Amino acid sequence: MLRLSRARKAPRDLVVRARMVELSWSGQRVPAIAEELRCNPKTVRRWLHRFNRSGLDGLEDMGGQGRKRRITEAERSMIIGLVRQPAPGRLTVQAGGELAAEDESGPPEWTLDALAAEAQRRGIEIGRSQVRRILLAERVRWRRTRSWTRSRDADFEGKGQGSSSSTPARPAARRSSAPTSSDR
Repeated sequence: MLRLSRARKAPRDLVVRARMVELSWSGQRVPAIAEELRCNPKTVRRWLHRFNRSGLDGLEDMGGQGRKRRITEAERSMIIGLVRQPAPGRLTVQAGGELAAEDESGPPEWTLDALAAEAQRRGIEIGRSQVRRILLAERVRWRRTRSWTRSRDADFEGKGQGSSSSTPARPAARRSSAPTSSDR
């Protein structure tokens, strides 16, 4: 215990906890230990009780702390897989060349609300914000690019040139050599 409380290469938290036990063995009271180690007396009591209950292993951090995931990895994968599928209301070209949607009443594009509703329909208890967090964490795009920016039509022509050159371009502002607060 003495060697651990003076260790330089051990995790800092473990060294501080061992020091709490060492100071307690030397006869110091909890408030004095807390003041010396600059922590709360409740913290000192908690670690002393854990040491008394479990020995040196009680000073280690216990794994598995925190809230458990509410949905499984399989359910996360299912949500990510939904984005890869066409939305149920999206028009697709059928074998006969006609346009039809799988579900006329469904959304034509995936939105967070539509993805959450579809996941709930499949039995996954999830909300819109959690769907968003999952997709952002996995770097999955659920939004389509704006359709008006590009066209697959061969006869489509771009807007052409920009505005007329009759209005001169604004001259670049001179920059002062001395830094100002607006430069930050």
